[in-house]
Amino acid sequence: MTQLLDRGDGLHLAYARHSGTGPGIVWLGGLRSDMEGTKALALDSWAHREGRAFVRFDYFAHGQSNGDWRDARVGHWRKDALAVIDTLTDGPQILVGSSMGAWIALLAALARPERVAGLVLVAPAPDFTEKLMWDRLSDAVRQQIMEAGEWAEPSDYGEPRIITRGLIEEARQWLLLDSGIGFDGPVRILQGMADADVPWQHAMAVCEALKSSDVSLHLTKGGDHRLSGPADIERLIASVETLCRQSCAKGE
Repeated sequence: MTQLLDRGDGLHLAYARHSGTGPGIVWLGGLRSDMEGTKALALDSWAHREGRAFVRFDYFAHGQSNGDWRDARVGHWRKDALAVIDTLTDGPQILVGSSMGAWIALLAALARPERVAGLVLVAPAPDFTEKLMWDRLSDAVRQQIMEAGEWAEPSDYGEPRIITRGLIEEARQWLLLDSGIGFDGPVRILQGMADADVPWQHAMAVCEALKSSDVSLHLTKGGDHRLSGPADIERLIASVETLCRQSCAKGE
């Protein structure tokens, strides 16, 4: 059942969880997605069958959580993830982040290294606001964002996506790739080479930026951004299961 977590500042995050053995698993979805997505539900079902603790949630201004999209910031979503980890989980966790959720997972891991036993990142998009968005925009669109405060970007996934000046500027304090990512735990990255939103070269940049020596990248030649087909789901679950076993073997 969906429940609400009071973040303590007047905002409420919708979440669903079930108890079980550790390490637990936290699902972090992508930009403008919600916790009812194919990958989130498939992983939830697997965790339930295995008796493993699992949490999925909606960020600020996503899904069933409250908040105005025009006020959305990367820092908000980072705070959401930390609230979920601190309040709704116990012990070590495997963070599973998809697209933007991978950026939030990395930020959470850096903030709570003692709580994060490993990361599984699907089409990871850290720094997307700068490297996959701002750097690709025309001068005219950049000018509109800076002067008008926002721009409506056409989207293949539904209604136009509003990109605000506030989102772009605030995100610059959370950029990771150019300074290195100081997470030392195991990381598994799944990436489609036919991804039109996050190029596979971006996943390579994530690998290079990570300080951990235990990082592996799986490229699917025909894989798109969603990576939600049967084989993709099977690969995702296998990656999470591997990190769970690795954590248990270490006695975490």
